[in-house]
Amino acid sequence: MSDLRRNVLALGLDYGLFMVGLAFASQTTILPAFAAWLGAPNVLIGAIPAVMTLGWFLPQLFMAAHTLTLPRKLPFVIRWTIVERLPFPALALVSFLLAERAPAAALVLTLAMLLVMTVMGGVLMPAWLDIIGRAVPAGLRGRLFGLSALGAGLISFGASALTGHALATLPPAAGYGLCFVGASVCMALSFLALLYVREPVGGPVAPRVALRAHLARVPELLRRDRNLSWFLAARATAIVGQMAVGFYTVYALRAWAAPASQAAVFTALLVAGTVAGTLGFAWLADHAGHRLVILGGMAATLGANVMALASPTLSTYGLVFVLAGIQQAAFSVSNMPVLLEFAPSDDERPMYVGLGATSLAPFAFAAPLVAGFLADALGFRAVFVVAGVGSLAGLTMLAALVRDPRHVVAVPAVESRA
Repeated sequence: MSDLRRNVLALGLDYGLFMVGLAFASQTTILPAFAAWLGAPNVLIGAIPAVMTLGWFLPQLFMAAHTLTLPRKLPFVIRWTIVERLPFPALALVSFLLAERAPAAALVLTLAMLLVMTVMGGVLMPAWLDIIGRAVPAGLRGRLFGLSALGAGLISFGASALTGHALATLPPAAGYGLCFVGASVCMALSFLALLYVREPVGGPVAPRVALRAHLARVPELLRRDRNLSWFLAARATAIVGQMAVGFYTVYALRAWAAPASQAAVFTALLVAGTVAGTLGFAWLADHAGHRLVILGGMAATLGANVMALASPTLSTYGLVFVLAGIQQAAFSVSNMPVLLEFAPSDDERPMYVGLGATSLAPFAFAAPLVAGFLADALGFRAVFVVAGVGSLAGLTMLAALVRDPRHVVAVPAVESRA
């Protein structure tokens, strides 16, 4: 087997199985329902996606300079991703042993474990994406992410059936605990797949740059690359459109007095949307560019917020999760590889990946918390209205102001300053 085929298979399994693990502990359905069962107020429920997104996004720019100094990225990723995956078995123990006895402590530990998992994921993301950038040609990356997400989505149908059965037939602590056990198993299998990757030989190792000098490059880069600047502005605005995601399930459970097992039904609908979206988006990304895929995801977010406002019954409300799944598909297929295409050279990839994530961290952290305050003060429908306006604004900005980086002449790389 050639190194290309081996790496595409191993990296695809790593990413796909990781996604299945996240389906067992979905931040859109399972985790909000778990927090609501523990008695969390809306602000804390909003803190779940806020904490997770902050963890994934914030460290990446700060780690980009360190990533460039690594002669090989894979050993660094393998060593530290163990820490990224351990929070899932810890969450299972929290659910089995602590949730009923001390729900407040269980809530604190849940948020802490999610923060550990996502912060470590953010630390590793520039290195992991750099491996993909060197191991997989640009014309295959859309299919790599898309087919991995598609396979994950199909397997996640089984995951949703298992979680639904567990939540319907077992006491809540045991039901949610088994969800986290399923996530733990998938994370372990994903790690085994990662061990089979053969990292391509990289270029010369960059000299170490002081963090202050590394961060000082950012303003100049944004001035030179206006297309990237507008892209980041559009994404930041669109994040407001996603502020309601963590409240879709909680709203439905309360508005229609639905049982906890309904969260698993919502997970199945979410997965269905992800699978359907991935089937189209994987091809579209490789043949027409990632910008169109991201536009499709933003349009789906707008539709989800409109449906959350307009749905008269629990049955029609399910379309909200289908549309949210389509948005997740767009994110899975294009959110990371598009940053590889913005970078003007291989050496600049970690910088662009880090900046593309870290610059969005304040918005991604604040938006769900603001949504929680809005939900407490004005109700869930106010959250859906504000989110709808944000998704429409982000969609308009991306369509009008951003060109696909695949078809734009790259700006010169910004020189490092010691």
